[in-house]
Formats: sequence, C-alpha cells, structure tokens
Amino acid sequence: MLPLALYIHWPFCLAKCPYCDFNSHVRDTLPQARFAAALRAELAFEAERLGRRRLGSIFFGGGTPSLMAPATVAALIDDARTLFDPADDLEITLEANPTSIEAGRFAEFRAAGVGRVSIGIQSLDDDALRLLGRQHSAAQAIAALELARGLFPRLSFDLIYARPGQTLPAWRAELDRALGLAADHLSLYQLTIEPGTRFEALHRQGAIVLPDPDDAAALYVETATTAARHGLLGYEVSNYARPGSESRHNLAYWRYGDYAGIGPGAHGRLSLDGALLATRRHRAPELWAERVERCGHGSTAETPIAPAERAREMLLMGLRLGEGIAATAFERRTGLPLDAALDPSMVAACIEEDYLRWSDDPARGRVLSATGEGRLRLEALLAAIAV
Repeated sequence: MLPLALYIHWPFCLAKCPYCDFNSHVRDTLPQARFAAALRAELAFEAERLGRRRLGSIFFGGGTPSLMAPATVAALIDDARTLFDPADDLEITLEANPTSIEAGRFAEFRAAGVGRVSIGIQSLDDDALRLLGRQHSAAQAIAALELARGLFPRLSFDLIYARPGQTLPAWRAELDRALGLAADHLSLYQLTIEPGTRFEALHRQGAIVLPDPDDAAALYVETATTAARHGLLGYEVSNYARPGSESRHNLAYWRYGDYAGIGPGAHGRLSLDGALLATRRHRAPELWAERVERCGHGSTAETPIAPAERAREMLLMGLRLGEGIAATAFERRTGLPLDAALDPSMVAACIEEDYLRWSDDPARGRVLSATGEGRLRLEALLAAIAV
C-alpha cells in the first residue's frame, strides 16, 4: 500500500477570486483559535481509526492556508508526526499567496516544519492579475518567489493561461519569464468558467470571452514545450517538474492511493475494514466546526466505493499522469482487471489515432498511458474508452 497522504483544508481567503469555485470564504475576522482546535481534533479522530499508518505527505490547501497562524501549522505538523508513522522524507507543502501579509510569515512557516511552498502567482502581468481579481501585483509576486526560494528547500507556483485576449507570443514570453525564476515545480492551469462564479455571470453577459478551443490547445502545447525547454517535464496534465521534484502528495492522489482529508469541505479516500471509503466533510466552515466540537469530526458522508466506481476513478486519475496506469496496480486497487474496465474496440481506435499506448515497464509491467495528443482531449478520451 502507498503511504497515506494527509490534506488539511483552511477555508478562508482575503477575497473571493471571480473564477474560483473552491470551498473558500471571506470573513471580517478569522476564527484562528476555534479552527485550530477543530482541525487538531479532526486529525486525532482520523488517526485513531487509521492507526499508525505510514505518512508520506501533508498538504495545507484552501482557501488560503498562509492566512493560518504559523503556530497552528506547527501544531498540526507535530500532531501528524506523533499520531502517524512519518516517512523519513515526509513532504510538507503549504499553499500561499504573494501578498505582503502572507509573505511576511514565510520564515515562521519554514520554522514550523513546512519544506515546500506552493505560491498562487497566477500571472506576471498586472492587467491579468486585476482581471483575475488577485490581491497582489506582479512585483509582489516576484518578491515573494525570491523570498521563498531563499527559505524553502522546494518551491512551486501556479499560473493561469488561456485568459481572455491572451496571445501565444504573450504567453510564451510570460512563461519564459516565470520559468527563469528557478522554481522546481509549476502548476499551469487553463482558465475555465465554473458554475456559480462571478466569471460565469460575466461570461453569460458576453463580458468575458475565452480563447476558442483550437487557440486554447495551442497554448497548452506551448506550455509543455516551453516548460521542457527549461528542464521541467509534464508529469501530469497541468503539472511540470524537474526530475525528482514532482509533488509526492499529488502523485498519491493521481495514483489513487489513500488520502485523508480534514477541514471544511475536504474529501478523502480511505481503506478501512476491507472497504475503500469516500469521505466528505461539511462545506460550511461554521457548521463543520460545530460538528467537530460535538462529534470529534465534521463528516457528512462516508460511502463505500464499489469496484466499478473504483475502476472509473482510477482511470480518470491515472491517465492524467505521464507514467500512465499499470495493469497490476489497477487490479490490486480496484479488484478488476484493467482490460475489463475498457472498451477494447475504442481502445484500439484510440491507439490507432495515437491518443493511447500500451507499453511494458520492467518494474511496473503492462502500462496504459495517454499520449500528448490524448491528453489534449482527455475528457472525451475517457468517455470513449470506459465501460
């Protein structure tokens, strides 16, 4: 079994970005003490039923976890190390934004035990940052990156592309500039219109127009090409890293390993009592905290995942990875042979079109993976091949 991954959700932000559909909330005053206690209680609840599982990674996500008190981060890391069996190379990541109030805490987060920071830059263009509703400038972003590079052993940051009016030459120049800042990992996301967001309303009104699909595909190809030129390889559809710097936490998720999610709205996949459970917490922060205070956890549902659903989820996750899905690992995790989860005629057609490939790996055995062309149309590909 792969080591356990632990996700800790901090739901609060300084402002709600107009494109964001994550479980994030703005409050005039952050309830630091109450939520620190609730997170620690829920962590203890998960550890009690999981036992001293090997712990491979901790990821503080949000929301904006760099708004957490550093003492809370330190306490949660210490609790996790005590309650679980931490790997010698335990990866501890904290998401952060480059505003001055958050960057000013970087040294304290490093002292708390964070070894990897992931900074939400999103763009190095001030006009684009204003469009995206970000609270920082390009100059603040660069200053935060330089500060983080001197403090943390590992550094990642996010950029958003396929923005309204964005051209291929402009994206190439922005990406070249970003890649020159010496991060070892980048997450590069295509802007999408999500239900319930401010951007959805603007898009309906015609106030925001995204690049057409062909232009968006060209931007994606340019993303991979430029990242590779700087030595960062695409190991997942939206993630690029220097060899050895891949996010181990995210790999656990995409390889369909066990992960525990604590905090408002957090999801998990946990092997317990011979079943694989899908876990989900209350989304509303205050309701979640009230439930933790009453019950020791904020769960709303824990549902056993049937083999067919496991197979569908593992296909969805695994084909996002450049390494693909090993047939033996698939059967061990889902209880079904990989071939039984696939439409053979559609797989053959996709191989003929150079969207999929079978290969033999000396360590992993028979492997199914999506090609570069296949990853361009992954959603349609999955719909076609899954039974």
